[in-house]
Amino acid sequence: MAQSYKSLKEDFVSNLSGGGMSEINWVTAVAPAAVLLWSVLQSRHDFFSHYNPLAFVTDFFLNVAAILFAITVYSSSPVILNSLLISPAVCLYLLPRRSRTRQKRPAQAPSANGRASAHRDQDIRSTLPDRPFITHYRGSMMVVTCLAILAVDFRVFPRRFAKVETWGTSLMDMGVGSFVFSAGLVSARPILKAQGADRRSSVGASLKAAFRHSLPLLALGLIRLYSIKGLDYAEHVSEYGVHWNFFFTLALLPPLVASLQILPTWFASVDMIALLVSCIFQAVLDSTSVTAYILTAPRYSLISQNREGLISIWGYLSIFLAGQAVGLDILPRTGSKLSRSIFGLHMNRPYTVRLVLWSVWYSMLLFLAVSYKALGLQVSRRLANLPYVLWVSAFNCTQLALFSAVEILVFPGLYSPIDKKLEGQRSKHATSQILAAFNRNGLAIFLLANLLTGLVNLATDTLQAGRGRAMATLVAYASILTIVAMIMHWKNIALKM
Repeated sequence: MAQSYKSLKEDFVSNLSGGGMSEINWVTAVAPAAVLLWSVLQSRHDFFSHYNPLAFVTDFFLNVAAILFAITVYSSSPVILNSLLISPAVCLYLLPRRSRTRQKRPAQAPSANGRASAHRDQDIRSTLPDRPFITHYRGSMMVVTCLAILAVDFRVFPRRFAKVETWGTSLMDMGVGSFVFSAGLVSARPILKAQGADRRSSVGASLKAAFRHSLPLLALGLIRLYSIKGLDYAEHVSEYGVHWNFFFTLALLPPLVASLQILPTWFASVDMIALLVSCIFQAVLDSTSVTAYILTAPRYSLISQNREGLISIWGYLSIFLAGQAVGLDILPRTGSKLSRSIFGLHMNRPYTVRLVLWSVWYSMLLFLAVSYKALGLQVSRRLANLPYVLWVSAFNCTQLALFSAVEILVFPGLYSPIDKKLEGQRSKHATSQILAAFNRNGLAIFLLANLLTGLVNLATDTLQAGRGRAMATLVAYASILTIVAMIMHWKNIALKM
């Protein structure tokens, strides 16, 4: 890559100040709005039950292309795009439901005092349900993340959506934090399973498993590092550092989380640990020269060259733990022995209500953090400071609340199963195959997206591409990612990284 062109590419994504939080909320609201229309088509008309080419194309346009349009051609008018998705959903919802054969309750032999029925119900309640709204949330998050990493290189993608230099908020800043938050969310599942079986691993065993989980991520980070340096690819040094990248951050999180098991058992509130870590980190930033070191120090050693990635890990740890706390709350069945909530309150409330409470809680803390003048705090993804942690947590809880509200509205009684098999059938019926595919192999698809982004940038001058050529390239790119994800999904391939 010519040096002059490399400099132009680096300048294109540098020294940006971002945009407003409200605009980011409107743009990302397209995802739950698209899922609403998908859900109405499925619940009222069984549109996606027979997954033919028309169903696949419709699924793609709703759950992938709509998000692409939201961050590009509709970026200045996201309200219009949301209206175009919600209006037909409302109309279709009001139409009579398509008649279909009702599933019959399986016959059950009579039992004395209903002991067999009670035992069966207890077995079901002791399991963790598959929640389609979490699949939709994680799948949509992965779609927008993969689309943005290439779209940012084209002028059709607004500069206010690209990562800010130091202070401010943007769509891509939220994408990084959401990736970590969603990882924390699903990390609660094995913890809950172990608690349900009354198992507790030692710190040593947990650390061993964590390091084993980190090795593939470390390998991906090294591959990305050597490919970027070897190809002389444009890079934004102040994002993570000279050698650091997001895969290294992801690789460090599992051992750090596992090491928290050394805390005493009475200190078991994960949400409190998340806030404590973030507050201590913010205090260090405010009371020492760490902030000045990150922002202005010369890059003369390996540590100083990668100071953003090394130091911001504490903020990402807080985000991961915040996601894990929410997962520990909403993944179990309401009222089960594993069910919990924020500070132990509202234990038996519906999970949508609990998600709203989480959203309100983090939104209030965010408001206090950025509006209290004595603190003088601003959101910074580069530092991963306290306001950034609170913003990411509030945003993701709100997104989860929206997806869960759609599910409750369109698929009521989804978690009132006759048996586990029937519940699985109902959950599959209520889940977009494309979003399930992106969710199932998210990290593998993210790696493919990074490779394709590099190929596109090496093969074409993205800065000179007009709107038509840019959109054609992005649609083709989105199609390739979707097809690969779907092939892996249909072939039952799940790469664990």
